[in-house]
Amino acid sequence: MQVITPSTLTVLHDGQFWVGICEHAESGRYGACRVVFGATEPTDTEILAFVCARWATLPFDYADDQAAEALQSAAAALAHANPKRRQREARKQVEGAGIGTKAQQAMSAGYEARKDERKAASRQAKQEESERRFALKQQKRKQKHRGR
Repeated sequence: MQVITPSTLTVLHDGQFWVGICEHAESGRYGACRVVFGATEPTDTEILAFVCARWATLPFDYADDQAAEALQSAAAALAHANPKRRQREARKQVEGAGIGTKAQQAMSAGYEARKDERKAASRQAKQEESERRFALKQQKRKQKHRGR
């Protein structure tokens, strides 16, 4: 049995560097990542070598198709609602979807997820450091109280 998953690599110049936008779809999920090739335009052989060597290890940012799910749930909830309310809700859905291509939206969702993880790790580290300092301060106070 052969499994085919659609994948694309788009190479473009972003003003400073040559960048590749790698897109990958599998089992209902869509992922994208950005790869910087450098200041000079990559040749076809360099692109082929990149795809053969590194495609399997690319860190794709997967974003589920949340917009379609949100539209379906909103449509079911508003089946018998006031027409003006339906219009308002439709406008909110369109504005909430954001701008940009599907790849840009997937990459920004990945950036946001990593940002949240980084914030949580930083918060945890600060909490542990403050607990360590508090324990050290308590230990010093006990030693002073004992007269040492």
